[in-house]
Amino acid sequence: MPYPPPPRRSPGPRRRSLLASAAGAALLTGCSSDSDDTSRAERDGGTSSAAERSRARAARDSAALLDRYDAVLAVHPALAVRLAPLRAEVLRHVEAFGGARAAASPSAPSSAGASPSASATASGPAAGQPSAAPVPADPRAALAGLAAAERTLADARTTQLLGVPGEQARLLASVAAAGAAHVYLLTEGAK
Repeated sequence: MPYPPPPRRSPGPRRRSLLASAAGAALLTGCSSDSDDTSRAERDGGTSSAAERSRARAARDSAALLDRYDAVLAVHPALAVRLAPLRAEVLRHVEAFGGARAAASPSAPSSAGASPSASATASGPAAGQPSAAPVPADPRAALAGLAAAERTLADARTTQLLGVPGEQARLLASVAAAGAAHVYLLTEGAK
């Protein structure tokens, strides 16, 4: 029995090829606009002063949050195991935004109180910065205070996204998402 002839293909590109080409073109366009932003920033002599201020504010905010973690750990050392990974992430956020901070161990915080870092004191409090409220004596209330500080800062960073250039916006979005995850971890464990 003879085999049937193969089905006829219409001349020209297939629909899948066109869709794949369009998707690839969209990706390349997105990449080239980012490199245009970079070359524009290089022509302007580096990043804009607004972007630098935003990065400095984000570093100060993260340093203030780190101080808040240290204050809670000073009052409630039994929470060290639970808070150590979250504190380590906040320390990485400070460093990612260009802030310098000594990495004290979570079990022996660098400060007994929630005092702002030297850079935050010199510039004053920024919008969305967690307040240096006293640490409650109840561990659950202390965790709730940390969760509120994380939530406030994550919300503030989310609103700042539109005013900063590409790479910094991606960093802010990532850190805001991490803050939202910290809120979840701090509140779910308290239940």
